[in-house]
Amino acid sequence: MYSIDTASLNVAYLQLGPEAGWPVVLSHGFPYDVHAYDEVAPILAAAGARVIVPYLRGFGPTRFLSDTTMRSGQQAALGRDIVELLDALGIERALLAGYDWGGLASCVASALWPERVTGLVSYAGYDIIDVERLGHTYPPGLEHAVWYQHLFQHERGRECLALYRRELCRMLWKQWSPGWTFDDATFERTATSFDNPDFVDVVIHSYRFDFGLAEGDPALAPLEERLAKKPLITVPAITIDGTQDPLKPGGTADHAKMFAARHKHRTLPCGHNLPWEAPREFADAILTVNRWAQTDG
Repeated sequence: MYSIDTASLNVAYLQLGPEAGWPVVLSHGFPYDVHAYDEVAPILAAAGARVIVPYLRGFGPTRFLSDTTMRSGQQAALGRDIVELLDALGIERALLAGYDWGGLASCVASALWPERVTGLVSYAGYDIIDVERLGHTYPPGLEHAVWYQHLFQHERGRECLALYRRELCRMLWKQWSPGWTFDDATFERTATSFDNPDFVDVVIHSYRFDFGLAEGDPALAPLEERLAKKPLITVPAITIDGTQDPLKPGGTADHAKMFAARHKHRTLPCGHNLPWEAPREFADAILTVNRWAQTDG
């Protein structure tokens, strides 16, 4: 385990592979943590990658440097965190890969700072949030699948997450990955990350901001304005869908128009927790994008 100070965080992270290897940042989602990449990271390290797996803000040992910093979970904060981590580590450019919040963060960083990104692997396509669109309804089946997001809009949702974070998060694991089995020890290794003192505040703000019901960090407003214009992703990318993911019914193949460089879309027979359910396939996508980046320049 390593840690390093960025502009606003002390980021805890895992690192595998040679220090001089090609850099790749693997970002986890909610409600997961760095253990989602326990099988992916060694594959990449064996292929010569310098693999960096950070705990996101509000998770595990990662901490805010100041008590006065807003505990924002908005997308611009998550994307900027990746770039600031690269700055702190002295890495000019890296390949970014992630799913859920980590896919969102990777897509945001790729869209806003393409000069820092050699390539992208994103679960669920162009995973940048359209805040205006989330102010309107979706079909009932999807509204049912995101019940937790509706709950989090209320103070009773904050209380539920604070008091029953393990029960709630374990329920989401099961619902989002119906074909994946895991034991108590596997869950508990990750669940300790939910004990971060900022976990509840960051998660609640994230989903309230997404619904347009919470103000964002004023310092991030210019970035959110750029994201609202749906910027194209101009780095080589592979996007992936899981056929058993209730959060993405029908998949995201129609997002192809949002990728302006070399792009391929893949579909796998798995649920939402892709790196854990299909680690070799996830690693293969990263290795493929790295080859593209080396070939295409």
